[in-house]
Amino acid sequence: MEQSPAQRRRDAEHPHRPAQKLIATLSCAALLLSSLLPHAYSQNTQVETTGSSEYRIRVTSDLVLVNVSVRDKHGNLVRGLKQSDFTVLEDGKPQQIRSFDLEDVERFAQSGPSQTEVQGVPPAAGPLTGAELQPANLRDRRLIVLLFDLTNMEPDQLDRASRSSLNFVDKQMTPADLVAVISFSNSLEVLQDFTSDRQLLAHAIRGMQGIEGQGLEEGATGTAEGQPDQGMAYIEDDTEYNIFNTDRRLQAIASLAKVLQGIEQKKSVIYFSSGMDRDTGNENQSQLRAAINVAVKANVSLYPVDSRGLEAIVPGGSAQNASLHGQAGFNGQAVQSAYDSNFQTQETLVTLASDTGGKAFLDSNDFSKAFAKVQADMESYYVLGYRSSNPAMDGRYRKITVRLNRSDVKLDYRRGYYGPRDFRHFTLEDRDRQMEDEMNSDLPNTDLPVYLTTQYFRTEPDRFFALVSVVVPGSAIPSGASDKASLDVLGLVRDQQTKFPVGNVRQTMKLAIENAAVGRRKNAQYNAGFLLPSGKYHLKFVVRENQNGRLGSFETDFFIPDLRKAPLKMSSVVLASQRIPSTQRKSQNPLAGDGTELIPNVAHVFAADQPLLFYYEVYDPAKASKSEAKNSIHLLTSIQFFRGKIKVYETPLVEAGELNRPERRAAAFSFEVPASQLHPGWYTCQVNVIDDAGGQFAFPRLPLLVRTAKAVPPATAGPENPGAPAK
Repeated sequence: MEQSPAQRRRDAEHPHRPAQKLIATLSCAALLLSSLLPHAYSQNTQVETTGSSEYRIRVTSDLVLVNVSVRDKHGNLVRGLKQSDFTVLEDGKPQQIRSFDLEDVERFAQSGPSQTEVQGVPPAAGPLTGAELQPANLRDRRLIVLLFDLTNMEPDQLDRASRSSLNFVDKQMTPADLVAVISFSNSLEVLQDFTSDRQLLAHAIRGMQGIEGQGLEEGATGTAEGQPDQGMAYIEDDTEYNIFNTDRRLQAIASLAKVLQGIEQKKSVIYFSSGMDRDTGNENQSQLRAAINVAVKANVSLYPVDSRGLEAIVPGGSAQNASLHGQAGFNGQAVQSAYDSNFQTQETLVTLASDTGGKAFLDSNDFSKAFAKVQADMESYYVLGYRSSNPAMDGRYRKITVRLNRSDVKLDYRRGYYGPRDFRHFTLEDRDRQMEDEMNSDLPNTDLPVYLTTQYFRTEPDRFFALVSVVVPGSAIPSGASDKASLDVLGLVRDQQTKFPVGNVRQTMKLAIENAAVGRRKNAQYNAGFLLPSGKYHLKFVVRENQNGRLGSFETDFFIPDLRKAPLKMSSVVLASQRIPSTQRKSQNPLAGDGTELIPNVAHVFAADQPLLFYYEVYDPAKASKSEAKNSIHLLTSIQFFRGKIKVYETPLVEAGELNRPERRAAAFSFEVPASQLHPGWYTCQVNVIDDAGGQFAFPRLPLLVRTAKAVPPATAGPENPGAPAK
């Protein structure tokens, strides 16, 4: 079977790798859209295991695709051009065209299969999705996504948008059109995958009618800081909400573009929205640029439609707001401010359209023009692909110029894109977003090794201090030319039942490394504490080293028992290898006190010349019956070391007759065992605790490894250079 030009282009780009499907999802919906993802352009592909059955597929792509529509002076499409007829320049420098193809939708409409029949699939087979939508079936087809932003549309605006979409499906849609319907409120939801079935599309669109907006209406925002009061009508100050709401929508657009990235044809997204307010004094330029860049790389053009239609600005203000005061209603300032507010909500829509090769439709009640424009832009176009000759990784905007060896035609194409960027060129907003994206990612990043452990100590009857210790091996931290390094740490604790965050931490650790040789032997440790009730929690920490930008994450479930129901109430057993000076006088961390702080040994690996330090607490022990002292108790404890079933060492028995931590109603125990007393190897450590007065006992066990002093591996040695613990 003869290959299509698109297939030949893919094979030429990747002669040594077969076609792949990259499966992607949006929110909780299992998108059939992801089944459309054919081979993705790339030079380097790495497949990493994540410790489970999941994989992280990393694709490095540098093939730039440019869609070019060519029309003569009468507006007719020009076909029959060859690759040699085009010249592509990037920032004024000629580029070598590596791929060339013509997508001719009009030819399909004239000679292609019927509405619901593609490559032998009969009309009764239903929507063209899943197995039927293979890359070969997408050639010469229009791929149109109807995206309804429910976060800010009022019922009448949504009704107007849905009625215009139904009219398009009924009257304007052609057999060459494959249309998908997606809504966005709390998450992206696929109401209908790509199909040419009019009934399925109409059913999905009608299902949204009557739904109210899920957010605040875009428009006037509270008085900006530092701006004088213009005597405007009172409105709620929704500045903070607008910043959050706008970012969510931009992230949704970027997520949709990522799903569509594997489809090499042009994709058009008709985005129904009532505006996007970003003029709040704290504009997130980084998020806007990121969304545009993802769309450009995915060959997605945005066609925003202002669902408010043609609005009339009332001089006295709308009836839903309070009356004007001051001079604003008489000097024209009120009307001018209303116009400015309306313009601000439309400005971002225009930016999204112009920078992705689409067009914004504003101040019009006739939405059919948007559908007609999308169909016209995708009627016939050439796809030019080139690899940029600019090796810079600065993320700067690169201007594209396409020329044709004839002057009697007009070219329509996108004018540029943002180049790739490495970590050194990240802005502060980019770095913050990178950490947050990793925190929200389902697949963890393991470029930077991260180890974590948790302990708990009771502070009140059902309140605990949960101590989290995070370690990055010193061998993974580059020393750098300045012999200094830093780590960014982002942590989040969620309640397993409600999924709500109950604690978070964010901090930068400054690490001074004497030299590269020493740096490879020292680990960085970060300690964070959270006050939590008993229950089940999910913990995730993201760590980034700030020289090469490598990320690592660690997530786990941990459980804090309800000690009120325990016969013998006991904290976690902490193993440590060192104490450091502490200047904090009062702390909820039980490991800090008397001017020192105990640093947990996360790996439970000790060198033979290090001490083995133990710390644990027993709460509410029974009162000794023969004593009249208020805090009189009778606790017995010792620590035993086993190799297999043979006990090789035991500490002397310690008796506690009173509560030495009366503020927590606890008896605290500290032990120091010289590791030199133990031969190198694995041990099972058993902590024996007996409440002699209450007749209760506990024997928690934990493993540990003792190594010779000269054989401590850099990735598992105890933390000798911890970062400043977080309190």
